[in-house]
Amino acid sequence: MTVMKVYEYPHPILKKKAEKVEKVDDELRRLLDDMLETMYVEIGVGLAAPQVGISKRIVVIDAERDDEGKKPGNPLYLINPEIVEKSTEKVCGEEGCLSVPEQRAEVERFAWVKVRYLDYNGEPREMLADDFLAIVVQHELDHLDGILYIDRISRLKRSMLLKKLQKLREEKTESE
Repeated sequence: MTVMKVYEYPHPILKKKAEKVEKVDDELRRLLDDMLETMYVEIGVGLAAPQVGISKRIVVIDAERDDEGKKPGNPLYLINPEIVEKSTEKVCGEEGCLSVPEQRAEVERFAWVKVRYLDYNGEPREMLADDFLAIVVQHELDHLDGILYIDRISRLKRSMLLKKLQKLREEKTESE
């Protein structure tokens, strides 16, 4: 498996709507495996194809990993996922993103969502996601539409967060 480069804000691919996958084959499954490996190495719980520079409607998630993020829990492969039903109730949770490193913010999401997708073998599936998994699913599906979690927070909070991100990048550049 290959560890892929994770693209960071403000890379243009992160703002682009991803294209539908036409067929599930061995090449796509290799991509799914590489994305999952990349997510594990980066200690994330979800990764969307646009985050690794591929504008396809593909997401990998493992919201059941151990606390250090080292052991796989229950990996999910979502191809062409779409939310087909959602709760009226909303919840707030702190989110981070591999494409917006070392930053976090409170984001409002639906308490549960029903998602229709193709699995690793191209079989149609439906899943009801609630609690933490619902937040992860909504966060990752946003990536497929060119939306980052920072687009869902107030302008003031986004501005402050992006200033911190810029400062972090400057400090990292100086230390290299």
